[in-house]
Amino acid sequence: MKKISPSLLAADFANIESEVKKVTQAGADFLHLDIMDGHFVPNLTFGPPVVAAIKKVSTIPLDVHLMIETPEKFVDEFIKAGADYLTIHVESTNQTAELLKKIRASNVKSGLTLRPRTSLDAIKEFLPLCDLVLVMTVEPGFGGQSFMMDQVAKIDWLKNHRSQSGLNYLIEVDGGVSDKTRAHVENADVLVAGTYVFKNDYAAAIRSLR
Repeated sequence: MKKISPSLLAADFANIESEVKKVTQAGADFLHLDIMDGHFVPNLTFGPPVVAAIKKVSTIPLDVHLMIETPEKFVDEFIKAGADYLTIHVESTNQTAELLKKIRASNVKSGLTLRPRTSLDAIKEFLPLCDLVLVMTVEPGFGGQSFMMDQVAKIDWLKNHRSQSGLNYLIEVDGGVSDKTRAHVENADVLVAGTYVFKNDYAAAIRSLR
């Protein structure tokens, strides 16, 4: 059964505590928080204080996705803020292995993300250090984009590699996930959906994805 991680970027931030509680009651397994710095991606969202505020009102794990340059400068702050899963981009740092080890050493689940133009070769050596691998099926930075079908092969490879190598990372997919694309991501374990969940009936949308 799929785990569902609604992306709070699509929620009503004027009523974020209510949104967190409602989407949790609707069956969400995680809350996905997209952290953008305006440099690594062309958009700006929020930082550790907002993560810490959400942590205070959430009863389910925070799935924090760092779309930021030099994440080594900020990982400690997001760990302190309450991230349960902390995912970095392999393209954003030259300290990938060190950061993944540091995250795990802090009793937080470590994650690595692939943006569409990045090949699997860029992350293969780091997979033993990952608790989660996130495959982006849109270009990171904005919500509401169309699902990129050519990225599905990465999900399929990750599942096959996991079984062959004896690893146990979760495979997460983010970007254009909806009832219309759900069938294409059968080999993923965690589905991130923002627009599809928050622009529809939360419980019905989550059920349709699970």
